[in-house]
Amino acid sequence: MSVTGTPVALLYQAQQPPARNGILKPMKPGGYSDSGADIAYALREKQVPVSTPAIHPQLTIDLDWVFPDTEAGIRHALAKGAQVLWLNTILYNGHPVEAFLKKGIAAVGQLPRNTDLYDDKWTTNKLLQRNNLPIPPAILINKDNLHDYQLNFPFPAVAKPIRGRGSEGVKVVYRQTELDEILDEMFSADKFGSAVYVEKYLPGKEVTITVMPPGKYVIKGVCQEKINYWSLPPVERFNHEEGVAPYNGTVAVVNNSKVMEDDVLQSQAVITLCKQCESAAALVGARAPVRIDCRQDEQGRYFLFDLNMKPNMTGASRPHRMDQDSLSALAARRIGWSFPDLLENMLRQQWRFIKV
Repeated sequence: MSVTGTPVALLYQAQQPPARNGILKPMKPGGYSDSGADIAYALREKQVPVSTPAIHPQLTIDLDWVFPDTEAGIRHALAKGAQVLWLNTILYNGHPVEAFLKKGIAAVGQLPRNTDLYDDKWTTNKLLQRNNLPIPPAILINKDNLHDYQLNFPFPAVAKPIRGRGSEGVKVVYRQTELDEILDEMFSADKFGSAVYVEKYLPGKEVTITVMPPGKYVIKGVCQEKINYWSLPPVERFNHEEGVAPYNGTVAVVNNSKVMEDDVLQSQAVITLCKQCESAAALVGARAPVRIDCRQDEQGRYFLFDLNMKPNMTGASRPHRMDQDSLSALAARRIGWSFPDLLENMLRQQWRFIKV
C-alpha cells in the first residue's frame, strides 16, 4: 500500500474556464496555488517524491510548488519527472490536461467531463432530485425572464451563481424588492453569466460532508477496502454572516466549524444524511473527494444544497499556515488522519484514463 515511490506534480488553475451555456465560473485569486503548495509540502513531509518548478522551493512562495494547468505547464511537470498529476484545479471538457490523461498519465482528482457537467448547480440538483434525494425548492432565473418569474416557495430565499465558488456571490434576501436588486447587480456585473440559481433559504443547522470514493485506505494503521462511497464525519458550520457561511479566505474554517459530537454523529438523522450524500457522490461518478453542504429546514429536516466537485483542500502543513485546515481536513482528523494522511490516502486512489 506504499505510495512513496511515485513522483507527483500539483497543478493549479492558471486561466479562466470557458463559459458554459452563458454561465461563468469566477476564478479564485491565485488559482488554488495556496492549497496546491500545502499539498506538495505535506506529501514531501511524508516522503512522497514531489516534482516542483523550483529546484529549491521556498516555504512561503506558493508558485514554487505548483505547475500551471496549461499545456506548457503540464509538459514542464512531466519533464521534471512527474508520473502522477494532482488535479488541484477547475476542470472542464477540453481542458489541456485531457490530452495527457488520454496518453495514460495517472491522476488524482475528478474526470474533467464530470466536473464540467456537475459544476452546474441546476444540473446537479435536478439529478439528485430525480433520484429522490432531498433538495431545497429552487428556480432558475435568466436575464431574459428577469421581470417575468415567480418563486414557487416563500421568502426568505438565497440567490447564488450557478457555477459558484464557495460563498462568493451568495446572498440571502427577505423580500421581492431585495431579490430584484440582487439580480440586477449580478447580471449587470456580468461576473457569473446569464442565469442565477435561487432557492428556498433553510434556517437550520448547516453541516458539510466529505464523501470519499471506493478504494483501499489505511485507517489507524489498518488497510481497509471500501467497496462503496463513504463519508468522513460531518462538520458543523456556525457564526454565519447574514445567513451565509463566510468565504474561507476571509474567515478560516477552523474558526467557524467543528466536527459533530459523537452522540449527534450516531443519530439516525445524520446517518441517513451521510447515506444520501454517498448516493449523490455515486450519481456524479466522483473519482476523488467531493464535499456536500447540507442544511436543516424549519422542521429540522436536512436538505443537500450544494455539491462541490472540487472541495477546498488547504491544510495545516506549512508552518505559516497552521490555521488553514479545510473542512475536509477537519473531518479527516476525527478518524485519526492528519492532513498528510488524508493526502496519502487520496493518492492511493489515483486513476488512469481507460480507453473504450
